[in-house]
Amino acid sequence: MSIMFDKLTEKISDAFRLVSGKSVITEKNIEDAVEAIKMALLEADVNIRVVRRFVNSTIEEAKGEKVLQSVDPGQQFVKIVHDKLVSFLGDTAKGPSGRSIQELQLKGPDTISVILMLGLQGSGKTTSSAKLALRLKKEGRKPLLAACDLVRPAAVEQLSVLAGQTGVPVYKEEGASDPLKVLRGAMDWAKRNPIDTLIVDTAGRLQLDQPMMEELSRLKDAAKPDELLLVADSMTGQSAVDIAKAFDEKIGLTGVVLTKFDSDTRGGAALSLKTITGKPLKFVGMGEKLEDFEPFHPDRAAGRILGMGDVVSLVEKAQEVIDEKEALALQKKMEKETFTMEDWLQQLKAVKKMGSLKSMLNMIPGMAGQINEEDIDKAEMKSQEAILSSMTRKERANHLIIGPSRRARIARGSGTSVAEVARLLKKFEKMKVMMKRMAKMGKGGGGFMPGAGMPPGMR
Repeated sequence: MSIMFDKLTEKISDAFRLVSGKSVITEKNIEDAVEAIKMALLEADVNIRVVRRFVNSTIEEAKGEKVLQSVDPGQQFVKIVHDKLVSFLGDTAKGPSGRSIQELQLKGPDTISVILMLGLQGSGKTTSSAKLALRLKKEGRKPLLAACDLVRPAAVEQLSVLAGQTGVPVYKEEGASDPLKVLRGAMDWAKRNPIDTLIVDTAGRLQLDQPMMEELSRLKDAAKPDELLLVADSMTGQSAVDIAKAFDEKIGLTGVVLTKFDSDTRGGAALSLKTITGKPLKFVGMGEKLEDFEPFHPDRAAGRILGMGDVVSLVEKAQEVIDEKEALALQKKMEKETFTMEDWLQQLKAVKKMGSLKSMLNMIPGMAGQINEEDIDKAEMKSQEAILSSMTRKERANHLIIGPSRRARIARGSGTSVAEVARLLKKFEKMKVMMKRMAKMGKGGGGFMPGAGMPPGMR
């Protein structure tokens, strides 16, 4: 997400400098700052109607007596912009289940919920179906994928392969030509098996056409879905918003999934969707891996756009790769100085699972836009992992036994030099001291996060 909004974050940060640190904000300050934000939004390919609404409502609220006479008017202005962004990005309204409409409105485990996945060809619909299935499986639900895209060649086979990777069953019928028949078969199969969520991968077209809409209408009438999710490619910009509007008018949507959200596209679709279509952005695809699929949180996205970070998401990513018991055990090792190179290797692997270092740094308040991709020495991280992996378990458990001959062997095995191995050993000694200090500081506090204290590979 950070890559998409990097330029927008930078421009809005510049706009905030026009009002920050001032004891009194004038109407002129506000107008200048809002004008700068307006230009930033337009450059980010945000729909012009959305920009106008955003600008007008922000100016109206920011020019109120409360802000102009606030104890810290600069911070109050930032809060107004943040709250406006949140309202434009999402919705706090409740759905039929009592949950926020940003969340999936699924029934309880004793009733089968149906999710219809819609979209044009090439939007990433089939992959997103599998990603959603994996996510729901991890949350304790029992999903079934239904292969109802009988138009695109190899769509059924692709879904079968992805389903195999997720461990989620897939219902398909060899040689089928009627998606409605496949859907009914899937619903019957789900009733006879321990399934509580049916995810239907439907056929798309290269463009919107009447036959596709008629087919989707028939599937909708038969499935009576709890969710109708449109999968759109965020790299298509405002086209994604237009497509969502068209689908909603013809079929009726409950939400949108934006794929390629980790790309360097300008982010206008994400910022325009809810205002133009009235439908929430529910999930975003953050990469090619099946795990790279996240719920969209408007408040967190707004925080990251404004450079405030997203600590909650960072902690959640950490919790996915290390459990609380492991974290506490690791903290005790740090306190007692029994942390070994084996632990270091496991932590490096855990950090890799959390995603790119840049995306993690951008979740830390004040760090957004401060670190460039070229500042992160990925090669160093790779060489560190290679050196550690070339050691024996005995050597990683007790690095003091690594003498000259062992260093030479490790260097050969890792494709590095003896000097690099020596530097890593020295770095580990320094790191142990630092980690002991950090562990004591964190005692009784927020616990330990994987990778904390690990050299991030910065030059």
